[in-house]
Amino acid sequence: MDEEMIDARSGFCRSNSIFYSKRKALPLPPNPSLDVTTFISSRAHRRTTAFIDAATGQTLTYGQLWQAVEGVAGSLSSMGIRKGSVVLILSPNSIHFPVVCLAAMSLGAVITTSNPLNTPREIAKQIADSNPRLAFTVSPLLPKITAAAPSLPIVLMDPTATSPRPHSNILTTLQTMMEKEPEPTRVRERVEQDDTATLLYSSGTTGPSKGVVSSHRNLIAMVQIVLGRFRMEENETFICTVPMFHIYGLAAFATGLLASGSTIVVMSNFEMHDMLSAIERFGATYLPLVPPILVAMLNNAQAIKGKYNLRTLHSVLSGGAPLSKEVIEGFVENYPKVTILQGYGLTESTGVGASTDSLEESRRYGTAGLLSPSTEAMIVDPHSGQSLPVNQTGELWLRGPTIMKGYFSNEEATTSTLDSKGWLRTGDVCYIDSDGFIFIVDRLKELIKYKGYQVPPAELEALLLTHPAILDAAVIPYPDKEAGQVPMAYVVRKAGNGLSESQVMDFVAKQVAPYKRIRRVAFISSIPKNPSGKILRKDLIKLSTSKL
Repeated sequence: MDEEMIDARSGFCRSNSIFYSKRKALPLPPNPSLDVTTFISSRAHRRTTAFIDAATGQTLTYGQLWQAVEGVAGSLSSMGIRKGSVVLILSPNSIHFPVVCLAAMSLGAVITTSNPLNTPREIAKQIADSNPRLAFTVSPLLPKITAAAPSLPIVLMDPTATSPRPHSNILTTLQTMMEKEPEPTRVRERVEQDDTATLLYSSGTTGPSKGVVSSHRNLIAMVQIVLGRFRMEENETFICTVPMFHIYGLAAFATGLLASGSTIVVMSNFEMHDMLSAIERFGATYLPLVPPILVAMLNNAQAIKGKYNLRTLHSVLSGGAPLSKEVIEGFVENYPKVTILQGYGLTESTGVGASTDSLEESRRYGTAGLLSPSTEAMIVDPHSGQSLPVNQTGELWLRGPTIMKGYFSNEEATTSTLDSKGWLRTGDVCYIDSDGFIFIVDRLKELIKYKGYQVPPAELEALLLTHPAILDAAVIPYPDKEAGQVPMAYVVRKAGNGLSESQVMDFVAKQVAPYKRIRRVAFISSIPKNPSGKILRKDLIKLSTSKL
């Protein structure tokens, strides 16, 4: 690349149409034989406490954490778990979830995770695809896992689980494994940075979910990005509200933040009251969350400030979807000492890609942020395949050290998503402005095609949320003989409000081009969303067409 050709403001290079990150490049370890667990455990740990269980107050110090990881790794090894063996975790968040991840990855084994809300059928599908040798789960989820895979060997993660029950697949408990004495003679296989570390199933917002293969190199680069982003000077305490089975939670809480020596307060399930009282009890400084939680904190700000002391909190990190101007300014007004930071990433990019790292950057309303360190982008016209310059809208392609190796045993999906030069097609329609900020317009596959026009649902949703009587909204394509598709809105009304369908349609019609108008409205009690706060449009599409 020719330095002279790169515009310092936008990061755009005229000679090859690539946008380069304006952030400081990452120091990546040159040693090819390095696993992510060793990389994290070799960092300086300033704090003594690694994890606190918000419900019980039980703690794990950094010393206990690495001792537990060593014990579990030794036990896994003696159970025949080797480099490349897949280990499944089906569990809500707990202070022991990261122990299993770090122990398995230190052996070169591969972690795959499943959402505890999944049905036995969905879990069975993932097991058939990933072929795990062993599963870690908790007693309440045993029936699901045994229904999904009757012969799969199981380790119980419950803190109180005693000896294994007879006549079952339960081999032992995590507690027993953690207490195993380290064996100096244990044969350690060499793990390379290019070896597979995790196999996470992408949320499947488009089509069936696919296993995303991420390497130790991907995770190490992600850890470095997390560390650089938070520049943690002091002793920081994070509240873990997001699921560890999801890339956001796994990246931040099971790996990234441990390298900084921060303290992580773990919530096993999300309750607004529990989260707020945990901030107060444990003096939390950082609160990572998804947009719906942030909006709830804004809507109930007066009551919250009257009841909880949040004086230690200095930053909230929002991921999953960009926040609107109204939400950012409303939040800043109500919580003046708290900075809002935003992040953009995909499972396929190990949870990173772009971020805003200050309130000033977040005030570029609607932005996903600047490109993450060492990450490159192209904006590509989906029709012509041309790379586009600044302020032109097209599909965002990303390249860098955090981009996945591919989809698991799915050559077709891999080649349609990753090209031979390492570019990941994100499926997000974006533009990059003259200062290098990325703006996501919509999902390529979710654009509504109205008489040949492309209508981005996200734009109409943002507009609907500015209506004082609307609590939440989602827009989907609805089949139409004449137009092909028309925009249909699902709307959640604020309590005690008699908003009508025609009022919703008129409100939008006054503010958009005729082809973007909402032409059908249905009222619903809540909008279905996945754990990271993304609207499950395919569920709404099913609902809307089931009545045809």
